[in-house]
Amino acid sequence: MNTIRKGQAPAMLARNAFHQRFMQSFFDPAYRAESAALDRLEAIAWDAYNQGRKAPVTRKAGAGFADPEYELSVEWRDTRDRLVAAQQAWGRPETPSRVLLVCGSSRNDGTCPGEMSKTFRMVQMAREVLQAEKMEVEVLDLSLLTSDYDRHIHPCKGCVSTAMPLCHWPCSCYPNHAERQTGDWMNEIYEMWVRAHGIILLTPVYWYQAASGLKLMIDRLVCADGGNPDPTSTHGKKPEEAKALELKGWDYPKHLAGRTYGVIVHGDVAGIEGVRRALCDWLDWMGLIDAGSRARLDRYIGYFQPYALSHDVLDADTALQEEVRNVARSVGGAVRELRAGKLAAPDRSLRDPRPK
Repeated sequence: MNTIRKGQAPAMLARNAFHQRFMQSFFDPAYRAESAALDRLEAIAWDAYNQGRKAPVTRKAGAGFADPEYELSVEWRDTRDRLVAAQQAWGRPETPSRVLLVCGSSRNDGTCPGEMSKTFRMVQMAREVLQAEKMEVEVLDLSLLTSDYDRHIHPCKGCVSTAMPLCHWPCSCYPNHAERQTGDWMNEIYEMWVRAHGIILLTPVYWYQAASGLKLMIDRLVCADGGNPDPTSTHGKKPEEAKALELKGWDYPKHLAGRTYGVIVHGDVAGIEGVRRALCDWLDWMGLIDAGSRARLDRYIGYFQPYALSHDVLDADTALQEEVRNVARSVGGAVRELRAGKLAAPDRSLRDPRPK
């Protein structure tokens, strides 16, 4: 019998501590006129928290699931159905080719810095190239996490480390209404990734690492690599059932395999090569196909120069601008070859002796 280790989780909040936490969102004195209404809402929120109403609206899973009688979250089911439809459209020859550009910078001119990021400027360079090649382009600007009202990518809870089948595709950890973990952007982001034939990640280096918003997205995409598309097979988050299912034999499905990718990393002092390698290794692991050596770019902009000059340095570095465009050209070309059946991972037919 596989032991389930317990004892780390803290006790639930006491009623007064819950009150303090709940009221943090209503610090603005303008809310005082509605204190009675807030008291009523807090009582409802406390009841949901106390009873653990993570998914308050559910319906029976129905045909096609391991347990048709299991009550599935309607929010999870809606996301899952959209991913199934997006994957089907992705595979149809008549579907227009689409490239997803992911802007990993946390900076934009609508929040504290008051100025757009260099990453976003490079996104526009790549977009122009791809649109000129008649490809559909979707931009995922992760800086909205710092500037858009109540938008979140909640952190990964590490379900996969208990057992792979406990990590559901798409993620079922959020929203968790009992703990007010809502507004999760990943339900839209999963669909963006599924419908893309090519992906280009663009990011600055923050302290030797990818920007935090990008890393949050990466962690939450773990369910795309081996995740369980049927939460009824584990009856939600039952660790005993998930462990038994994995030990019985799990095939670790790669839900995003077969797409092509490019990576652009820029920095000012250090860390660009490490971040570029880590991102490429991650995408390779998920079964994506690199679009060639010119699709993997790391460059310094204003090496050891004042930050205040960095946009001016980018303006002057026409070679870098052309390298960014070459990444887009490489990915665009790879998408065309991929969809024509001329591009595939050379090792696609090999059996992995260590699937995970």
